[in-house]
Amino acid sequence: MAGEDEKGKGKARAAGGGPPKLDRRDLLMGLSTVPALGLFGYAWNKQRQYQQARAEAATAPPVAPADLQEINVALIGAGAQGQVLTEAMLRIPGLRFRAVCDIWTEYNQKRVVNTLKRFKHEVNGYEDYREMLDKEKAIDAVMIATPDFWHAQHTIDCLKAGKHVYCEKEMSNTLEGARSMVLAARDTGKLLQIGHQRRSNPRYIHCYEKLLTEAKLLGRIVTVYGQWNRGVTPDLGAPDRYVIPETRLTQYGFKDMHQFRNWRWYKGKGGGPIVDLGSHQIDIYSWFLGANPSHVMASGGQLYYDPKTHEWYDTVMVVYDYDTPLGPAKAYYQTQTTNGSQGYFENFMGDQGTLLISESEVNNAGSLYRDPNAPAWDEWIQKGYVSAPQLQEVKEKSDTGAIADVRESVAPDRHTVPVALRDPYHQPHLQNFFDTVRGKAKLNCPPEVAYETAVAVLKVNEAIEAGFRLSFKAEDFKI
Repeated sequence: MAGEDEKGKGKARAAGGGPPKLDRRDLLMGLSTVPALGLFGYAWNKQRQYQQARAEAATAPPVAPADLQEINVALIGAGAQGQVLTEAMLRIPGLRFRAVCDIWTEYNQKRVVNTLKRFKHEVNGYEDYREMLDKEKAIDAVMIATPDFWHAQHTIDCLKAGKHVYCEKEMSNTLEGARSMVLAARDTGKLLQIGHQRRSNPRYIHCYEKLLTEAKLLGRIVTVYGQWNRGVTPDLGAPDRYVIPETRLTQYGFKDMHQFRNWRWYKGKGGGPIVDLGSHQIDIYSWFLGANPSHVMASGGQLYYDPKTHEWYDTVMVVYDYDTPLGPAKAYYQTQTTNGSQGYFENFMGDQGTLLISESEVNNAGSLYRDPNAPAWDEWIQKGYVSAPQLQEVKEKSDTGAIADVRESVAPDRHTVPVALRDPYHQPHLQNFFDTVRGKAKLNCPPEVAYETAVAVLKVNEAIEAGFRLSFKAEDFKI
């Protein structure tokens, strides 16, 4: 098992046929924009082209200070998420890519290898990560962006090989796998950061440290609401010329090319939208509330997609109970994949104010609303923690002449959080990881923290299947 470099071609042919011949167009474009993946892959391909153009817009890689320790990195999993991480890392000084590993040697691997070579990184391509670990002794850190069911094995083997690891969330599609990752990090003494990137987002950090912890602007948080809605998307396809041989697919746990391209929808591979999307935001619930959930009940179903190709629930609605340091709270979460209305956000409601926050700059994300009966926020405005209010105009009559009901609450003034992230979403989290490798920081999402989120999130699918309210014990979150 090897990549498509010269020294690996023989083994690749033995595994099920050599790579297809490349036409002149592919060679001229460096496989960075190979033929569009048909109707099924059109949207995905356009997004990849946009991301590539954004990455190449930089005139040169960032220049590292002379005294900055260079870190040799490798990537396992060069698909869409792997490319997102790669593009963010190309903006971080002091990194040197040495290897890229992906079983789709005909497409993913070549695309990312060629991208890195354009940025003057001399990298080798591999099909089998074990061969990469055996040959690339100089690697300091490995980035893992493979399907969830591979995370535990890839992470553990890399840690045991003496490498620091950055692994995308969900850390594993099973609690057994997640637990083994925590133990491997402890046993080896190597760093393991899990990709809950909001933990390093400056806006989220500001809200947690300044607004919730220091200023306590929301008062006692009683309810939380969050969502991640996505519109209907077609299955990802692949042209015949880039299909992975069946023997290789089977070797790496996939029954066919459709399952390989759409693994998130299959049980045993991913955890469905509640894990793929909801994990990011449910992680924030526990962080901001200062507690893990005590109970969960959930409803979900296969309401839209064909169960033959989409085994997980396409719509999920969840209610958590929390026993926070200030008292009980409830949190609702929804993810559905047939309508993307209002995108994704988290909304924290306290008895003195409300915080609406999102990783994305949409729907007034980063907004604060002070309850009219709450203490004034003048001190925090002067400190620059929040903006001055955008006053709401008071009208006794509407344009239709109707008089407001006396039971209606006075509309609160809107403030904004004066912190925004201008870099790619994953860049601060990656920077935190590499700063920690250099001994200049502490991980913002070590495996023990990510494990707690995995417990909370993976329980949702169990609650849907059970059909009744499930309980957590405090020891469930500890290893």
